[in-house]
Amino acid sequence: MNEKFADQFVASSSPYTMHSYDYDSDTTPERQRQASSLSEPISLCHSPSSSAHSSSSFKTTSTYGDDSRKGLNKKLGKKSSSFAYRIRDHVKLGHKLSETVKGKLSLGARIIQEGGRANIFKQVFGVSQGEELLKASQCYLSTTAGPIPGLLFISTQKLAFCSERPITLPSPPASGPAAAGQLQLLRTHYKVRIPIRKIKTVNQSENVNKPQQKYIEIVTHDDFDFWFMGFLRYEKAFRNLHKALSIANHNQSHN
Repeated sequence: MNEKFADQFVASSSPYTMHSYDYDSDTTPERQRQASSLSEPISLCHSPSSSAHSSSSFKTTSTYGDDSRKGLNKKLGKKSSSFAYRIRDHVKLGHKLSETVKGKLSLGARIIQEGGRANIFKQVFGVSQGEELLKASQCYLSTTAGPIPGLLFISTQKLAFCSERPITLPSPPASGPAAAGQLQLLRTHYKVRIPIRKIKTVNQSENVNKPQQKYIEIVTHDDFDFWFMGFLRYEKAFRNLHKALSIANHNQSHN
């Protein structure tokens, strides 16, 4: 039975997944920034420096909100890493080359089938009146279970990520005595949605030993952080994040 692309996504344990968090409520997050792991199956609060490298191996190169706009623009304009390196680094982040290639082919076919990335964004996450999609980037979301490849959508109202292939997630337990104590697993795409107004800071970081390896850290007002890496167009992604935050701040100041 064929299902629509949007129907393949279900909510997970993160409050920033679709249908599981009321952004306008006073809900207390179940996991704060300091507690950076979940037992099943992954944690979104995971710095790439906490697994295989010491924190001193990474440095923050710029943060949205700094007054040094000229310095930021100069850094973004540097061609310190080639597009060829970005492609190689993007592919190497996958667990297996064969699985990575299979995922890219599957993603490409889905983009064609749905009529482009903008249509995928609209069908999966919805588009509000006046909302504009600024950028859709292939990248990885860092988790304790390893990097998850997918598409990162940047719009004037939200930051949204969906995995390119289904992953295993725990599903709501079935009712009845026979299902008691049984862990239910479901293969589905992983999805995260963060309203732009909920973003506190956007940090650029890089590996000190390998400056070509760059990361974007998103920190929300309720102290969740999200790490994205393996961008093919890193500078463009950061510029559009900067643009989305500027638009949101401008609109908020005029309301």
